[in-house]
Amino acid sequence: MPIWKKPITLEACKQTSENTAVTHLGIEFIEVGDDYLVGRVPVDERTRQPFGLLHGGVSVVLAETLGSIGAFYASPEGHRGVGLDINANHLRAATSGWVTGTARPVHIGRTTQVWAIEMVNEAGELTCVSRITMAMLAPR
Repeated sequence: MPIWKKPITLEACKQTSENTAVTHLGIEFIEVGDDYLVGRVPVDERTRQPFGLLHGGVSVVLAETLGSIGAFYASPEGHRGVGLDINANHLRAATSGWVTGTARPVHIGRTTQVWAIEMVNEAGELTCVSRITMAMLAPR
């Protein structure tokens, strides 16, 4: 059963993120499932740190993007979410290609949501795991 309470499409996710860090870093939304959202980030000159690896902060940006967009679309009309806490464990370096993240809800509550995001390289190897807690704000 779908978790989405607002109509969600790849195009809607893209439009929500226009003219933000998401577009600047080349993050793309690539799949919406009944209970998950998938996006990816290129490992290139925009996203590498000085030693040629995907910058850990960029992995966190991907995680926060997917968790935040997921929380927004999984909340009732008029509600929005803001990040309360995010953590990330960097497990394997990525030096080229794409890193793909899949966000799934751990908890969807009235005032908070928790999302887990797993990121993998093109070989399917886990590069980073992250969890974000969102405060859900009702309309004023």
